[in-house]
This record gives sequence, structure tokens and C-alpha cells, in this order.
Amino acid sequence: MENRTSSSKEWIYKEYVNREDLVLHAPYEPEMEFYNAVKSGDIAKVKTYLKQDFTSTPGLGRLSDNDLRNFRYHFIITAAMISRSCIEAGLSHEQAYSLSDFYIQKADRLDTLAKIDRLHDDMVLSYTELMSNLKASSMYSKPVIKCINYIYAHLHMRITLKDLSKEVSLSESYLSRLFKQETGVSISEYISVQKIETAKNMLMYSDYSPAQIASILGYPSQSYFTECFKKATGSTPKHFK
Repeated sequence: MENRTSSSKEWIYKEYVNREDLVLHAPYEPEMEFYNAVKSGDIAKVKTYLKQDFTSTPGLGRLSDNDLRNFRYHFIITAAMISRSCIEAGLSHEQAYSLSDFYIQKADRLDTLAKIDRLHDDMVLSYTELMSNLKASSMYSKPVIKCINYIYAHLHMRITLKDLSKEVSLSESYLSRLFKQETGVSISEYISVQKIETAKNMLMYSDYSPAQIASILGYPSQSYFTECFKKATGSTPKHFK
């Protein structure tokens, strides 16, 4: 496989993690309150919103003359909006997009409005529960949050402790201790886990081959990627896909 430049790998990686982008009209205020309730993990409030059927929500635009297709489109828009809202509130890209992909694929197979409505409620509550758990977990310090954000934005390349130390203006030794103290794992372990989780997501929800994914995620070789993947999952990338 021909080598990819750093810039092209960055473009492919960012195109993949930003694949939910949609051009939308500005949502009206009740919608924003709904998304805020989800991303804040307010399960009780979200359940009050879900008392109304998704397919009878006032103000939804007409995106297709076919009712089923119309609400599939609105389902996708809701999934995109919620996933982005939750990412902004601290949910990992991998979790947010994996959940979005999972529910969108399920919606694509449904054949009645009632089924789409039930799936919509299930999806919304799944995101809300994730955010509730995230909120209940111990809060990270600003340097650690900044490191985590940097890692997610640069999974397409080799990330070093020196890079992160420079990013947060802390010594390497102090940052290393702080990160492990707050997350429970070392920086290198955290990066490894996030690369594997992203690789799993790409294997399930994209057409990229294991060799391409190894290159996109900055592994020095496909064989090393396979070794790391098998150690983490018990399966080779090819078998997993």
C-alpha cells in the first residue's frame, strides 16, 4: 500500500469523524431545550419530551413526499444534532458516532412510523443515560480535558507525551502523573485504547480496509496494527470486519 502523507491522513480522519455534518436550519427554542436536556443527562426532563410521539412533533419540515422516508430523514437529523451536542458536552467522538451509526442503520431497516418513533425514544434515552453517567463520573482537570481533546483530534498521527506536554504547558513528568491519577490509565494506554476503538468503528461502519485504517490511524505498519488489535479484542481486524 502506498504511503499516505500526514496531511492526507489528517483529511481522511477528520472527514470520517465529522461525517455527521448536515446543513440545517436553525432549530427553534423548544428544540434547543430538548438537546440541552439530553446533553446534560437530565433523564426525567427528557422523558417528559418523549411523551409526545416523534412523528407528530410540530414544526418538522417536509423533507420527502413519502411519510416513512420523511421521518427517516428527520431521525438522521436528530441523531446528528444529539451526537454533536453530546460531544460538545464531553462525550467521546467514538461513543457518540458509534451510537449514531448504530441507530441510523436500524432506522434504515424499519418499515413503519410507529417503529421509527419507538427507536427514536430509545436512541434519545441511550444518549441521555450516557451523559448522565458521564456527569456522575469524576470531573477531569482542564489540562487532562485538553489532552483528551488533542488526542481525539490527532489520532491520525503519532502522539507523544512531549506533544501533549507542550499543548498544556506542563512538564512531561507532572502531566504523566496527573493524567494517570485522573483517568486511571497512562497516556500511552489511553491513546492505544482510543485508536483501537476508532479502528473498530471504522471496520464496522466504513468501507476502509484494515491496511487503510492502519495507515489512517498512524500505525507504523499493518502487521503492528493487527498485533495491537488482536491483543485488545482477541480478533484480527479482518475477522472483526
